[in-house]
Amino acid sequence: MKSFHKKEKSCPAKLGRAEQRAFATYMALVLCVFCFSTPAFAADDPLAIVNNLSDFVFSLIRAVGIILLGWGVVQVGLSFQSHDPSQRSQGFLTLAGGLVITFAREILALIGVA
Repeated sequence: MKSFHKKEKSCPAKLGRAEQRAFATYMALVLCVFCFSTPAFAADDPLAIVNNLSDFVFSLIRAVGIILLGWGVVQVGLSFQSHDPSQRSQGFLTLAGGLVITFAREILALIGVA
């Protein structure tokens, strides 16, 4: 006896709007990576590259130190306004830490490390 049932077609899962958008974004990123990437060739002097990287890292560290310095000044000023000795000590510690971080390269040069 033959079965007269229709064969079910295998249909891929339908993607919703959010999934379609995510897939399109992913494909655009893959396209950009493969099409717009440029090969990186080694420079003439590898030591110059390391020095440039060192300069960049120390400039980032200096920026963090300056931010801490500013925050320490704000804390000390607020502590004088509110007469809070614990906030004042915390402000001075933040101020000192900001100074150390800001001048880390010079401190390391004085020690003889960098």
